[in-house]
Amino acid sequence: MSVSNPTLITFVIYIAAMVLIGFMAYRSTNNLSDYILGGRSLGSVVTALSAGASDMSGWLLMGLPGAIYMSGLSESWIAIGLIVGAYLNWLFVAGRLRVQTEHNGDALTLPDYFSSRFEDKSGLLRIISAVVILVFFTIYCASGIVAGARLFESTFGMSYETALWAGAAATIAYTFVGGFLAVSWTDTVQATLMIFALILTPIIVLLATGGVDTTFLAIEAQNPDNFNMLKNTTFIGIISLMGWGLGYFGQPHILARFMAADSVKSIAKARRISMTWMILCLGGTVAVGFFGIAYFSAHPEVAGPVTENHERVFIELAKLLFNPWIAGVLLSAILAAVMSTLSCQLLVCSSALTEDFYKTFLRKNASQVELVWVGRLMVLLVALIAIAMAANPQNRVLGLVSYAWAGFGAAFGPVVLISVIWKGMTRNGALAGILVGAITVIVWKHFELLGLYEIIPGFIFASLAIYFVSKMGAPTAGMVERFDAAEKDYNLNK
Repeated sequence: MSVSNPTLITFVIYIAAMVLIGFMAYRSTNNLSDYILGGRSLGSVVTALSAGASDMSGWLLMGLPGAIYMSGLSESWIAIGLIVGAYLNWLFVAGRLRVQTEHNGDALTLPDYFSSRFEDKSGLLRIISAVVILVFFTIYCASGIVAGARLFESTFGMSYETALWAGAAATIAYTFVGGFLAVSWTDTVQATLMIFALILTPIIVLLATGGVDTTFLAIEAQNPDNFNMLKNTTFIGIISLMGWGLGYFGQPHILARFMAADSVKSIAKARRISMTWMILCLGGTVAVGFFGIAYFSAHPEVAGPVTENHERVFIELAKLLFNPWIAGVLLSAILAAVMSTLSCQLLVCSSALTEDFYKTFLRKNASQVELVWVGRLMVLLVALIAIAMAANPQNRVLGLVSYAWAGFGAAFGPVVLISVIWKGMTRNGALAGILVGAITVIVWKHFELLGLYEIIPGFIFASLAIYFVSKMGAPTAGMVERFDAAEKDYNLNK
């Protein structure tokens, strides 16, 4: 690995820029609200792009293009499901959650919101939801670190152990120093880099393969079924892929962006920006994998790395078709996708440990400076645990990502969605929803029932549990009063 390697130099400049943003955010971080939610100061552009970037991890530029390359358009159902789910999340949850968290104790985290919204004096709702966050997000963090390590390993020929620390160090650094503002500002830069890469790359691949008609003929010659969206699919299979969209309602790192918006008025504009970004990125991702079929069938002599590992299709196209300096920028987009998601997950774990355990149960009167530093130390602690989990690349951590997505989607999704649209929901209903959702996912996954993605039964059963258990009791007058005030605030300002 030479220091004159353009890709290496590009990576170093990019990482240095992200850390610099972290130190800039440090100057604006004065209390725990600043560190966890950026003082609820995000404008519509930052809210939109940081929500998108925190959602799209390394799978956007590695996993999905690889799946399309291997199987054709039949793998694109997941992209359709995600677009629908994200839009509904912005439409029904984003603005309402922003005002509900403010009216319910100015809640900084989801467990904090649940506890205030349902007047849970026992602390049980806070503890269970915080534990769910810590368990699933530590697995998520480990998978992100593995993805970053694989990128450094394959790009620079590092050993896996060295790549592990190289890939994680910068993300830990700017999250540790700058907190939520650093994460949001860097996410905005990373989202811009990702969309640049995913619009430019398929255009250049098309040009390299002779234009649209020639490319489509080559793809059809390789296998006519590449165009068939129903190839090797079943009704349950399509529903399972579309079901990924349900996960959005319960992802704490995405919901935190809604909570941090400067006002409800920013949400509508942010929704339009975020959905445009998402559709272009997912469309570009599908195009990279699809057009890659034509390119590598025409150039079998360079197809070896992609044949060995189809998730390398974007990496190899960037290396083969672009100047090394441009390739470095494009490959930085993969790093951006990994870093943006990992940083959000680290911060949400830190928030749960600091706000929902340390401040609530150990040091109720802790100063703001103390809480910010505890938050920073928790980022470091969770990161070290995740690195330890990721140390063995054979531990199948990456395979658990869909499991964690389903866990959050089923355990938190119905609770969040119903809590912002129905004032009749009770504390016991919320508890039942979290427990039924989580248990259904675990049991369904274990027995692999019907071949159906576990988030779908988990979401349905949790929703039913919330409704029927809530009907057995009634919300307090205070809960109804706060809900109505928040809903009035939302309708006046949306």
